[in-house]
This record gives sequence, structure tokens and C-alpha cells, in this order.
Amino acid sequence: MHLKGRKYSGLAVMPGVCRCQVVATPNTKTKQRVFTFGKNWSEGNKSMKSLLGGKGANLAEMASIGLSVPPGLTISTEACQEYLETGNELPEGLWEEVLEGLKKVENDMNATLGDPFKSLLLSVRSGAAISMPGMMDTVLNLGLNGEVVIGLAAKSGERFAYDSYRRFLDMFGGVVMGISHSLFEQELQSLKAAKGVTLDTDLTANDLKQLVVKYKDVYVQATGKQFPEDPKEQLYLSVLAVFNSWNSPRAIKYRNINQITGLKGTAVNVQSMVFGNMGSTSGTGVLFTRNPSTGEKKLYGEFLINAQGEDVVAGIRTPEDLDAMRQSMPEAYNELVENCKILEKHYKDMMDIEFTVQENRLWMLQCRSGKRTGTGAVKIAVDMVKEGLVESHSAIKMVEPRHLDQLLHPQFNDPSRYKDSVIATGLPASPGAAIGQIVFNSEDAEAWHAQEKAVILVRNETSPEDVGGMHAAIGILTSRGGMTSHAAVVARGWGKCCISGCTDIRVNENEKTLTVGKHVLREGDWISINGTTGEVILGKQPLSPPAISGDLGTFMTWVDEQRQLKVMANADTPDDALTARKNGAQGIGLCRTEHMFFASESRIKAVREMIMAVTAEQRQAALDKLLPYQRSDFEGIFRAMDGLPVTIRLLDPPLHEFLPEGDINEIVSKLASETGISEDEVFSRVEKLSEVNPMLGFRGCRLGISYPELTEMQVTAIFQAAITMINQGVKVLPEIMVPLIGTPQELGHQVGIINKVAERIFSETSACVKYKVGTMIEIPRAALVADEIAQNADFFSFGTNDLTQMTFGYSRDDVSKFLPAYLSQGILQNDPFEVLDQRGVGQLIKIATERGRKAKPDLKVGICGEHGGEPSSVAFFAEAGLDYVSCSPFRVPIARLAAAQAAC
Repeated sequence: MHLKGRKYSGLAVMPGVCRCQVVATPNTKTKQRVFTFGKNWSEGNKSMKSLLGGKGANLAEMASIGLSVPPGLTISTEACQEYLETGNELPEGLWEEVLEGLKKVENDMNATLGDPFKSLLLSVRSGAAISMPGMMDTVLNLGLNGEVVIGLAAKSGERFAYDSYRRFLDMFGGVVMGISHSLFEQELQSLKAAKGVTLDTDLTANDLKQLVVKYKDVYVQATGKQFPEDPKEQLYLSVLAVFNSWNSPRAIKYRNINQITGLKGTAVNVQSMVFGNMGSTSGTGVLFTRNPSTGEKKLYGEFLINAQGEDVVAGIRTPEDLDAMRQSMPEAYNELVENCKILEKHYKDMMDIEFTVQENRLWMLQCRSGKRTGTGAVKIAVDMVKEGLVESHSAIKMVEPRHLDQLLHPQFNDPSRYKDSVIATGLPASPGAAIGQIVFNSEDAEAWHAQEKAVILVRNETSPEDVGGMHAAIGILTSRGGMTSHAAVVARGWGKCCISGCTDIRVNENEKTLTVGKHVLREGDWISINGTTGEVILGKQPLSPPAISGDLGTFMTWVDEQRQLKVMANADTPDDALTARKNGAQGIGLCRTEHMFFASESRIKAVREMIMAVTAEQRQAALDKLLPYQRSDFEGIFRAMDGLPVTIRLLDPPLHEFLPEGDINEIVSKLASETGISEDEVFSRVEKLSEVNPMLGFRGCRLGISYPELTEMQVTAIFQAAITMINQGVKVLPEIMVPLIGTPQELGHQVGIINKVAERIFSETSACVKYKVGTMIEIPRAALVADEIAQNADFFSFGTNDLTQMTFGYSRDDVSKFLPAYLSQGILQNDPFEVLDQRGVGQLIKIATERGRKAKPDLKVGICGEHGGEPSSVAFFAEAGLDYVSCSPFRVPIARLAAAQAAC
């Protein structure tokens, strides 16, 4: 990496050369880009996350409330944005602002960067507005060189000084210069082998001096130049490296996976170093103020004596429980406990804290809202309301929709049944149950996942480079690392089942084997892991469905009190309807009648007879066979949804979808056999059904208009089923939905048939059923003439899947061919079939709602696409004034929460 002659405060840096000279650079600062902080003073606060990043904003906040925070400065995210937008050139005047801030830090610490006798050493860390654990870069111990290390050794001991120096060389080489960490690791392992030791801490000061020389040789061999001795050059290069890490492949992949968009870049936090590797009175740790897995109100964390922070987070050494700190450093521990109470009360949340103890003095290095599992999130929210720390409406915002998604995943049916199959036990890093085939690297995990295989990623430890494989895996198992290692933190954030620090197993990633005792498992073998207990189990173990009860039940009661948007479900069978009701659905927003036709061989045969019919009489005979099936299904759904509305969509798909698949001759032969029609007639009929673009062809209301008897049969089944259920004491609220309307005349035609059938059935049975007739708005034209369509409609339901397809002109079946390129190049921010396109499709929804209600003020309006369960889309629907959303039964609780959060 070269600096292209870039000048920075008194130092003109040319490739391979560093000379001191005075440079007069005009300061063209127009707004503040560097913010300083220290104990009891700061230029920022916690509300400035978008500008200072989460880490910088929280450092400023901790400093301002009087906690012991090492002094430092934060370079803003806007400076990063400017750097990236100008072709990776540091903005004019920024370096001078950094040096001005550095002077404040030096004065506060009474030390100077590069001074051998009063040396100030720095850490340089990234920090975006949204936490991205391990995705960007960190450099520790910056400022060490051949002179400073001698001064540090005289003051603090040779072993500490050279241990810090070799760590700096490793991190600077890897982060700033792109040298593979394995090259440094090879030298470390070779030295330990030569000295006959296993732990880094067993190396002597002289050993570490040798290692520093070896590391500098690695640097020269990899870069072709000497390691930079000037501390300001080290700082300059490190700042650039952190800015560049914003667009590293792992950071981009993490943002894509987590759908993080709209950020300016990363801030850079330059902070005075404090040292946990100064012997037995020093150490470093990470903790959560409550258990992030279970929510228990108890400090949950890990501590390493005589170590630096990266040793804990990277999982290189397996740390000890916090009790080790309480026993060895009681005063620092007690201060830490008090700080945790202060931070929870101040932030009104469970906090994730990094800290260091240097010679028995506690320093707070970072705090942020702690990532947690679904179980932990709900318990923490409920407990904090009980404790009077937050109100219920605030607690609702503490649980993310994805947390509920985790809670609604299955757990192991009966853990006692698999006890004999448990082969190892590790740390329960992220709860839940996972069953999958073993893979040993991230690339295989992603490849197998693409083949729709469930995989468990098994590693010695994970690194940020494994983020893609970790996301693809259904569970993660590592032999090393603690409860706050990279694997554990990322897995908990995603709700992935994870076991870390499983020292019982030996993982050979090259040979792709997992060995534990007498068992040797290979790639593709099935295992089950219990992230709640840390158990690794042979084979596939049975799962049981989740249930809403306890704290979750309490929490969802608050959710329902807060929200205004109703949540209904898409359900096609009585079982689906019961599941929806158990999950809190307030009715069925979409019952797809075509799905019922595939329930048995006799049903699909009758459908095919109807399709093959040439005359109306033949078609009616086939429909007469289908009528009792439809009636029976509707009875079951009405019974399950007693007292709640049920919206039934008339037949929608193209008829060819009901035909057999395969070779045309086989299809013709099978249909001729099933229907009794000659093969020539079948072939002719199949040819007529063939369409160039079936999704825009003979489907939806076009079927009912062309074959009125089809609509008559379905409506007859609905009303007959409703009357039967009413006679049995069930309250029935049917709503009949006509699909794919593009003109008011189409809806008028179908409404006429529906009302005529209703009159006939009510007359024949001397009964009456209150019902509604409405339509799906799936065609852009329908949205634009919604005022005309509303004249014949009691309700609108937006079919956002088809509306998205027709608005964009993207075929859902073919979009996968180009969508990855669109997402990676930023042409689209999200898959529009997953996250509603608010600027296009969303505007059509708003237009149709406004025009429809202008024509009919009491018009009921909702949506029934899968967007109904996507949180940001639900928030949009609430803001647009819709009455309800409808989604799959298992996403109903998520939609309920999203609706409540939109109302807060």
C-alpha cells in the first residue's frame, strides 16, 4: 500500500521514505469532523450515532457521565463518506483536525505519541452507526517502534513491552498492509515449538524480542519495504485502513445479509491504549449486563488475566468466568458491577460492555445495546417493565421482529431421549435446536445451502471471513472460543443455534473430520446440536413446535394493546387456520381455493375433467364432483375461525397448472385415461391451454367470466358451508374475493353472479348469511381506477406479490437470474418480492386506498401478499392507513409486533 506522496502535518510521505518537514496546509474545515472525549468531558453524545457511529457515540456518552474512559477522538462517518466518494483520498484538512484532537488526548494523558520516555500508545477501531461485530478493522498498540519499545520496557517491563510490540506488528501487518495473519502465526508457533511451550504467556521477554525480529522480516518479505517506524505514519495508514474496511468483502456481505442500508460509512475511534497484558494485576473482558441467551438478571461475561481484548473476542484463548475477576481483582470488579447498574439505568437497556483492568484500575472501553436471542429479548423487556425501568410501550421496541421468529422455531421434543447419543458438550453460546449435515468451511456451507441442504458449520473457531457460511448454516459448532467469541456474538445476533468452546472435539479442517472419543465424523454426516445446553448429539433428533406462553404471552398482550393494524393470516386448510388462530390471527385474509384441489387424487381428477370439458354440460358435471369437496373444506375453515372473518379467493391460477407434468405424450395419455376423452381431443385441448405468458393470460376473474359455472360452484360451496356451520352454532363471516381485476366491469360481472347465487341459496334454505364481496388489487391499472372499482366492492386486498411483478415487469420465476447482480451493484437495495418497494408499488397502494375510500368511505383495505409479514413493509401499510395485513400463519406474531412498533 503506497500513500502516493500524500502530505500529513509535518510529514511528507513518499513510497518507502519518511522525512520530517514543515508543511503549510490550509485548513478549509467547514464543519466538525473530529470529536474528542475523556473522563467527564466529550464533544459528542449517544444521540449522534449516525455521525460518530455506535461505538464513538457511546464512548462520548460514557465519558460525559463520569465513567473511566481512556481519552480519545472519533473521526466522523461523514469524513469516511467523503473519503470514499473522492476515490479513497483523505478529505482536505482532515488530517490536521486529527492532529489537533490528538494534542488534547496527549495533554489529558500527559504523554506524547512517539515519545520514548512518555509514550502514548493508541488503539484505532472502526464503528458504524449499526453494530457489525468483527466485520471491520482494529489496530492496537499503535505508536510502538524500536525506540518507544525500549522506553516502555524500562517503565513497564520487557516482557510486556515486547508482547505488545509483536501484537502490534501482527495487527498492523494484517489490517493495514494486507499481510496474511497465518504468516505471523507460523513464526509464533515455530518459536513456541522450539522453546517447548504451548501458551503464548510461557514465552520469555527474550523469546518475544526474537519474535519481533521475525515479524519484521515477515513484513519486509510481504511488502518489500521496512516496517514504518514513524508513529504518525502508522496512525495515518491505520485511519485509511479503517475507512477502507467499510468496503471489505466481509463487511459488504454482512450488510447484505442483515439488510443494512443507508449508512454513510464507518467512524474511526482513536483512543489511548490501556493494557490488560501487564501481568497478574491486569486483564481484559467482555460482559453483558444480563444473560443475552436467557435474559436472566445476572452479569454474563468472560475475563482473561494478562491479555488484550482481541484474545477474548477472537476466541484465540478460552477465557474464564467473571468470578475469576471477582476473586483476583475485587475492587475493580465491584466498580465494574456499579458501572453496569449505572449504564442500564442510563440507557434503559441490556448493555454489552468491553473493559480492561490495568494494574488493578478499571477502564471502560466500549458499551452498546447488547445483541440477544429471542428468549433473552422477551424476558429482558418483560423484566425491565416489572422493575419500573421502562414502560410497556418502550419495552415493545426492545424486541425485534426477528427475535419472535427465533422463538417460533421448533425445539427438541424430549432432550431426555437423546442422552445416550450425546458425544460432547461445549458452551451454550446461542440457544435453540439445529439438525444438519456437517461441513468444515464457509464456502461449502454456502454451496450446500444453495442446494437446499441443512448444514452445521464446524470450525476450530470462526472469523469475520466466515460470515457467509455462518449465515448459510442452520447451526454453528466450534472447538475453541468462549461465550463472547466471534461465533457466539454473531450467532446470537442472527438467532442461529451455536455451541462454542467445545474442547471435547478435535476438528481437522483440512481432512474434514470431527473426532470425539471413538467417534470420527466426516463431511455430510448428520448431527444435532442443542444451543441451550451445549450438547452435541449424533444423528437427527425429533423436534417439537413452539408455543406462545409465559413472558412471551405477557409481551404479546402489550403488543396487541398498542397496535392499531389488524393482523390476519393466509390459510388454505382447517389445520392452517387453527395454527393462525393460535398465533393470534384475527381472521383469514386469504384462503386460496386452488390449493384444496391438490388434496387428493379424486379431487385433481375432477379438476382435470373440468379443464378438459368441451361443452358446458361436461364442465358442469365435473364441477358437481368438486362441489362437496369445496363445501367440506370451507366448513372446516369456518369452524376453526368461529367468530372471525374468512376471505376466500375464487380460483386464480392458469388452468394448465392443474395438468400433470412431464412429456407431452405421457400427459395426453394420462388425461385421456382419467377423463375418458380421446387422446386427439385431449391433445387439442392442451394445445389451447398453452400460453406464452400464463401469469398474464387466462387466469383470475377471466376464468369466472369465461366459465360462469365455475364461479357459481365455488360461491355455492361457500354459502352452503356457511349455512351448515351457522346451524351448528358457529359464527360465520365470509368475504368473497375476486382475483385479478383490471376494470370495474370485470368486478361488476362477478359480483352479479355472486349475488344471484346468494339469493338462490338463501331462498332454498330459508336462511341468510351476511357476506362481503371485494377484490384483489394486483394490476397497476386497478390501482389507478380504484374509485370506479370501489363502487362494486366492500373491500380491497392488495396482492402485493403480483402487484410487484406487474409494476416492475419482473417475472417472479425468472428474477433470480439477474437479481443478485442488481443487489450487489446497488441497483436495488432489497429483493422487492421480500421487502415492499415503497416508492413504486407502495405509491400505487396509497393511490388506490385514497381513491377507493373517496368513492366509498367505509371501504375495508388490507394486503395479503407475503409482504404482510415483513416488518418494514408492515410499518408502511400502517402509515398508509390500511386496516389489516395478512401473512402466513407462522409470521402472524412478527406482523403483530411490527404493527405495534409502527404505532409507538
